[in-house]
Amino acid sequence: MKSEDTQKTENSNDHFASDVVHFDRNLPEVNGAIHYPVHPSTQYTFSSVEELISVFQGKKKGNSPYSRQGTPTTAALEAKLAYIEGGDSAVAFATGMAAIAAVFNTLLKAGDHIVVSKYLFGNTASFFNTLEGFGVLVSRVDASCVDNVIQACTDKTRLVFVETIANPGTQMPDLSAIGDYCEAKNLLYIVDNTILSPYLFQPKRVKASLVIHSLTKSVAGQGQILGGVVVNTGLFDWTKYPHIFEGYRTGDANKWGLMQVRKKGLRDMGATLTSHSAHMISLGLETLAIRMDKSSETALAVARFLNSHPKVSKVHYPMIEEHPSHQQAKALFKAGSWLLSFELDDSEGCLQVVDKLKVFVKATGLGDTRSLIIPVAPTIFWEMGEKKRADMNIEDGLVRISIGLEESSVLIADLEQALS
Repeated sequence: MKSEDTQKTENSNDHFASDVVHFDRNLPEVNGAIHYPVHPSTQYTFSSVEELISVFQGKKKGNSPYSRQGTPTTAALEAKLAYIEGGDSAVAFATGMAAIAAVFNTLLKAGDHIVVSKYLFGNTASFFNTLEGFGVLVSRVDASCVDNVIQACTDKTRLVFVETIANPGTQMPDLSAIGDYCEAKNLLYIVDNTILSPYLFQPKRVKASLVIHSLTKSVAGQGQILGGVVVNTGLFDWTKYPHIFEGYRTGDANKWGLMQVRKKGLRDMGATLTSHSAHMISLGLETLAIRMDKSSETALAVARFLNSHPKVSKVHYPMIEEHPSHQQAKALFKAGSWLLSFELDDSEGCLQVVDKLKVFVKATGLGDTRSLIIPVAPTIFWEMGEKKRADMNIEDGLVRISIGLEESSVLIADLEQALS
């Protein structure tokens, strides 16, 4: 078995699959089980009341006394996710949106200002609308240019938030330059890495402070389990963050921020991931490398086919040469992942094309084993209204695809017959 410090320094993409598959061997052995078991209990006891008090007060590591703050099974998943993101700790949540809500609700106060990409997942964008109602000031910018982020910042700015690849338009922020700026200004830099996964990219490389995932997508990869996580990369100096509760300012300062997210987000808000879900996500994680290699290869083939089709006016996928952030994607990412979108010359015909597809599943959701397709404007971005969709470059004829595990030839043939 490897020590915790050894695990952190030896994490390498070259043997990612082996590290993940054998990670459970680094955990305390439980009756010889090869896979770490499920712990469904809601309460956990201690050898003495002194030990119970020490765990309650955060002076000693141990099982959470009550499972709303986690179980041994969720703790095992958190350790695995922190390791593969190159971080030092993590907190798991019931969904990706619960993870996002916990971070912003626990680390911000009324009057604070944040800068976020204007190209965001629809529910995340909706959450920031809600956050404004609680007195947080939100600036939405085109983060593909760091100057837009810099110009939006004020003396009240606490953090910058971006997605590595935007859903559904695949816009990319200027990841490295934003990281340099946040480091210089001591701003929290939060990166949602859901689409790429830690296998294709670690946001710690661009100086992210916190990394968020909807575990439902790339990590679990099965379309059957919801989950989310926040990972602390260890790069941010939490002693300089003003909103840490005084009671949490003890011990290792690097743990303060995530301790507050856990205590407030799980204990107070109750967005708890169940042990069963954590176990299923851990199993899905073991095939992450294989799935991401396969779906990325297929997505690139499908994107190239669509890009050459006479009825398609535009394709959005970072790994094709025409994408505005292609060079950045090539430099930072191992591959392009499973998300792509496209627009037809005849935007009014997109619904008929989608209806003609036989292999693609007409459904929302992402990162499934099956390839999914959905027209964006009348569904997942309908609530935003025409004006906001236009500002986010969501055209009426935009169609989003989440590539699954089918052969590329099968998917291309299905698209060809529908477009014909």
